[in-house]
Amino acid sequence: MRLGIIADTHGLLRPEVFTIFEGVDRILHAGDVGELDLLTELEAIAPVTAVWGNTDGFDLRARLPEVVETRIEGFDFLLLHGHQLGVPSAEKLNRKYPTAEVIVFGHTHKPLLVLVDQVVTVMNPGGAGPRRFDLPASVGIMELEAGIPPRARLVPLTGMGGE
Repeated sequence: MRLGIIADTHGLLRPEVFTIFEGVDRILHAGDVGELDLLTELEAIAPVTAVWGNTDGFDLRARLPEVVETRIEGFDFLLLHGHQLGVPSAEKLNRKYPTAEVIVFGHTHKPLLVLVDQVVTVMNPGGAGPRRFDLPASVGIMELEAGIPPRARLVPLTGMGGE
């Protein structure tokens, strides 16, 4: 199974996301979506699981959970924005959610892909929306196969949308 991982769109869905996410089986959005219509656009690519982030309005908070714990291809996933921890880090998230095998979060806009305790994959795809904090826009791709640790990579968004 191939997952598209995205966060911090803040209402901007860059055109290159459609190309990068072509062929994904599912999309995980780690909050600060911006507009409900953005999720509809992503659903044209693949089914979307999303959480709300600290800048999302009441309309999104009414329709999306704050945290999702789910099983995907045999892995226990945690999807959240990360604002719940102030400044989230891989270690803080792993301590707070010790049963998660894959943790996907946003909030910091800093792309991150690390292993914690050699078995927990933690990914922040970075901010995919308007450029903030002088950080490059990016998303993630994760491939899952039962019995094999997740394979993942961060993908920079280099188009003109919102730069």
